[in-house]
Amino acid sequence: MYAVSNVPFGAGDECPVVHSRSHLQNCLMTSPAPARIDPSPAAGLPVAVSAIGATPGVAAGATPGVTAGATAAPSATATPAVLPAILRHSVLEDVFGLLTGTFVASFGLFLLKTSAAVTGGTAGLALLLSYVAPLPFGVVFFAVNVPFFALALWKKGWNFTLRTVLAVALVSCFTALHPLAFGAVELNPVYAVIGGNIFAGVGLLILFRHKASLGGFNILALLLQERLGWRAGYVQMVLDVCVVSAAFAVVSPANVALSAAGAVILNLILALNHRPGRYTGA
Repeated sequence: MYAVSNVPFGAGDECPVVHSRSHLQNCLMTSPAPARIDPSPAAGLPVAVSAIGATPGVAAGATPGVTAGATAAPSATATPAVLPAILRHSVLEDVFGLLTGTFVASFGLFLLKTSAAVTGGTAGLALLLSYVAPLPFGVVFFAVNVPFFALALWKKGWNFTLRTVLAVALVSCFTALHPLAFGAVELNPVYAVIGGNIFAGVGLLILFRHKASLGGFNILALLLQERLGWRAGYVQMVLDVCVVSAAFAVVSPANVALSAAGAVILNLILALNHRPGRYTGA
């Protein structure tokens, strides 16, 4: 059913609201203006119209939202970019990450020392010095990293520097713990070098994820990665070549060659798993 009312259409023009389709046809033929339909909910019509085919509130023949005589501009709906939220590590996660990363890395250095091998970075430099000086590796390792703590504070801030100092101190302590647990061991040099560098690389990855490092070349490599976009693994690989080359003055050529292969493995682990922009956690 259609609702019954009279709807004015202009000066002196009035068309009754129709009750049926036949009334609608008669009204359209006799009225100078199209009939307006005010349907009741029972009629099943969604909206009232002022002219057949017209949009409510818009003059006949006009484009909705456009002034008469104007050309409708094509609409371009821009979808705003949605930036992913950065999920930050909690304090407990950072503490556990530092403990795990330093323990794993220190075990790798322990394997390297048992085979009289070296590696890159300040860890390799500390291993070389521990072979010729009557000092524990942990003490030498911490002392070698002291100058790089100042670089970290200057370029990376207090947060990163304090985490790195703590990580270096933990590695120095853990490297003294492993000999007490294992005693005197003899390992195949190939296994010790490959395994030691894998453990050291995984430990470094964990520390990088928690905004820390093992000082020294790690700080320089991370700094160059952030500022210049160079991958930390490749930067450290170049620096490690210099350290391993210096090992010729301390260990046998066979150990140097094996150590060089191990250093490549370690830095490939870093280069393939710590690329710029891939990890957004904080």
